[in-house]
Amino acid sequence: MHIALLPLDERPVNTRLPADVAAIAGARTVLPDPALLPAMRTPGNADLLGQWLLDTCGRDVDAAVVCVEMLVHGGLIPARTTADDTLTVLRRLGALRELRAARPHLPVSAVSLVTRASDSYHGDEEPPYWPQYGRELHALGGVLHRAHHGDLTGGDPGAETPPAVPADIRSDFELRRLRNHVVNLEALRLLAEGVVDPLLITADDTAVHSAGSVEQSWLRHWSRALQPDGTLLMYPGADEVGAVLVARSLAAGHGRPIRIRVTAGDPAGLDLVAPYENLPAGAGARRQVHAAGAHIAADGQDADVVLVLHTPDPARTDWLGNPPAPDAAAVAATVKAVREAFDSGAPVALADVRHTNGGDPDLVEALLGEGLLGGLVAYGGWNTAGNTIGSVVAAAVATVVGTRDGTLDAGAAQRLLLHRLVEDHAYQAVARTRLAGAPGVPTGYTDTVHGELSAALRRLPGGESWRLGEVSLPWRRTFEIDFELTPAGGA
Repeated sequence: MHIALLPLDERPVNTRLPADVAAIAGARTVLPDPALLPAMRTPGNADLLGQWLLDTCGRDVDAAVVCVEMLVHGGLIPARTTADDTLTVLRRLGALRELRAARPHLPVSAVSLVTRASDSYHGDEEPPYWPQYGRELHALGGVLHRAHHGDLTGGDPGAETPPAVPADIRSDFELRRLRNHVVNLEALRLLAEGVVDPLLITADDTAVHSAGSVEQSWLRHWSRALQPDGTLLMYPGADEVGAVLVARSLAAGHGRPIRIRVTAGDPAGLDLVAPYENLPAGAGARRQVHAAGAHIAADGQDADVVLVLHTPDPARTDWLGNPPAPDAAAVAATVKAVREAFDSGAPVALADVRHTNGGDPDLVEALLGEGLLGGLVAYGGWNTAGNTIGSVVAAAVATVVGTRDGTLDAGAAQRLLLHRLVEDHAYQAVARTRLAGAPGVPTGYTDTVHGELSAALRRLPGGESWRLGEVSLPWRRTFEIDFELTPAGGA
């Protein structure tokens, strides 16, 4: 199976991860020439990317996965920073109608994001005024959301004083949001017309009361009004969605139901909302399962995969800003849930969303000691809960498809499992938190990281069969790294 992928941006999680998921089931992704893609804040060539999509899908591909931000803005960050007008971006979105006319029966999945307003003063991914007014603009979204709720319930919409933001900056930011909201409405129209199916509208770095959350409610209204025949899903996430939609393409081509049971060591934790999200972890997991083309296993029904969640810490811990304290009880409960999942006879996947921006080292060590780590079909523990759960579900679905169809690449499956353990646990939660305390990138950082991650790889089940390639920093910061795992024998 060949899947054309127009990714969210050029980072490995949006290019390599979907390809690795496809490889598990013996499939391949087809991506644009890197020269067309963005370079962090520098936009990709949106017009040529639209033409690439039309040209590529006019040939022998079996499905297409399209990230709208890349198609209309040239990438994720350009969607927040460029000044292209609404008519220009809508014209670029029209490439999807051209594609549908040219390939009437081609499965085309699409994802479009609700523009984020991060609760920070970090400006590397935002408009230039973010270091001065970022947290105020985030708070403004919450004030406006609550005011909208007051309009609907008879409350006082002016009860809160908006944060002080200069009028020209507020206008610039809100006009960008309005343009991007119009794109989301038009994407919903494409779903209603049958041009794309499914459509995912995900929220990147949000909160229960925020600009993104209220915009999602408006989109839900139009979905209910239009009643499209296709599938619309809205939930927290962004960087994992390309991999999820690749998995959905695999599942659709496979044609048989895939059932996933969601469980946790602490079932009450499924009702907790993780940091940077606006949906409880359990509900988010169920939507990720549906987005990947699978179904939730009903009570008493056999599951093809058991998805175990190491649920969010009520203290809302974050390896970068609010480091966690050891919690032996939480670790023991999740280990017990993993062991029981193995005892059921189904393949087991683990989504570690206990702490933001890295997996729980105590959990990994406990699973390693119990001999359970190497038997997982998927693991994740990176960045947000949505990123983690979606990438784990995607790998699990690809494993089921490959196993049933006889196309499973066991080497690709092990490589992805080890990659996520090395990056999410050994790097994000261990090496990075110790080495990257100062601003910028310390001298010799990647060489030091390479040595530590190579040692961590050798400790993992099957890790001695793989070699860690050169470590690089795709966006010249410590937040994400890139490396390849290749067979130690050089095959």
